[in-house]
Amino acid sequence: MGHFLISAAHKSSGKTTISIGLCAALKQKNHTVQAFKKGPDYIDPMWLSKATRRPCYNLDFYTMEREEILQTFSRGHNAQINLIEGNKGLYDGLDLDGSNSNAALAQLLQAPVVLVIDAQGMTRGIAPLILGYQAFEPSINIAGIILNKLGGSRHESKLRAVIEHYTSVPVIGAVHRNSELKILERHLGLIPSNEVSAAEQHIKVVGQLIAQQVDLNKLVAIADQATLPLAPVVPADYPVAPNVKIGIAMDAAFGFYYPDDLEAFAHAGAELVPIDTLRDSTLPAIDGLFIGGGFPETHMPQLSGNRNLRHAIANAIERGLPVYAECGGLMYLTRSIAWGDKKYDMVG
Repeated sequence: MGHFLISAAHKSSGKTTISIGLCAALKQKNHTVQAFKKGPDYIDPMWLSKATRRPCYNLDFYTMEREEILQTFSRGHNAQINLIEGNKGLYDGLDLDGSNSNAALAQLLQAPVVLVIDAQGMTRGIAPLILGYQAFEPSINIAGIILNKLGGSRHESKLRAVIEHYTSVPVIGAVHRNSELKILERHLGLIPSNEVSAAEQHIKVVGQLIAQQVDLNKLVAIADQATLPLAPVVPADYPVAPNVKIGIAMDAAFGFYYPDDLEAFAHAGAELVPIDTLRDSTLPAIDGLFIGGGFPETHMPQLSGNRNLRHAIANAIERGLPVYAECGGLMYLTRSIAWGDKKYDMVG
């Protein structure tokens, strides 16, 4: 089980697009790839899941103890390559001592780091940046560099020469600026993949472009050098309550769920019944309802127009149906949603 952590010098360096592309490119070469995301995050894991065709799990210092992070990471034991996408920069974090940084996660998982560097406007100055990142925490293994957002082949050759002359870190990829690599963004980051009808085709194109510009063999070699963290203690089984059906909103409006939670439901004996709040006109026979986050404000006409389901949910709640709704799901249960100059009725 090889593994590595993708990080960057700062946020918005393009590491998510490159991570998605690497997952797709490695999968196209018939590698079994498991993705993880330093969380908390919903949107990036949705894209990574589509690229690997496996659930992407969050690894989050804020909501998980270190033993739980190791336990979750062990879910990738049956994959050939485990990619962990960081958040923000390698050493960024709220704690002064860096205990919740990407570097801390790399150390916990004994993962070599592949640093994505947004090299726009940089030439010789890239060397002290890399040297500083190596010197800041010498225990962190920065095993490779992927240059991103390059202006052309001349820019690439200059950067490669500088890095080779001044540092010992190999450049394993050089990704040029290309509009086909761009994933559309909105007010809270990338548009979730469940809202993008052509998501799979876009991931395929990104994977092909990344495969042409990153040395995947060198990347696999870096992953294979990683040592495995200690195997975590497996927790006791959940008590099983059979014959429980939990409805779960799964559509373009609602899709923010942690796969761990859904697997815990199934492990405890519950059957998850998907509900499309945009198209289903009736509520199936369920014992409880789970409506996660999403962007109902971008689907207000369709949600409001589906009156039959709205009324069915309202009536079921009034009759005592247990419901857990958060974020966008909670918004959907209110009387109405107003966004911009538009206002639409919701569940009530």
